[in-house]
Amino acid sequence: MVVRDQDGVIRASKSTLHFNISSPFVAEAYACLEATKLGISMGIESVTIMGDLKTVIHKCQSTTKDKSVIGTIIHDIQSNRSRFQKIAFRFIQRTENGQAHILAKDALTKGEEVYLIAPEERRAQNPN
Repeated sequence: MVVRDQDGVIRASKSTLHFNISSPFVAEAYACLEATKLGISMGIESVTIMGDLKTVIHKCQSTTKDKSVIGTIIHDIQSNRSRFQKIAFRFIQRTENGQAHILAKDALTKGEEVYLIAPEERRAQNPN
């Protein structure tokens, strides 16, 4: 995941390794769920979560119960909606999602998770 501000500046990035992921749809759903959790932990009030699988993005946008394989993950995402003043889910082309894919590839190659916060964000979270 890559967290950008309104100007497109990267403020944080996080890679999470999951094992036994059965499909790209499950991986994308987990990424959206992790994005909501990251937004909550950073205290972000307004968030736009972007992904490159239209089906998953549409399910995240929906307020109806999802009965597919990723239904439980979608339910968890929808449960987190109330933690934000504004949350939106937006489809983007894979070519526009390059930074997140580079981060994911590095995590798989190294076999380790990484969480980086820009220095300005650290000061905002810990003013001491």
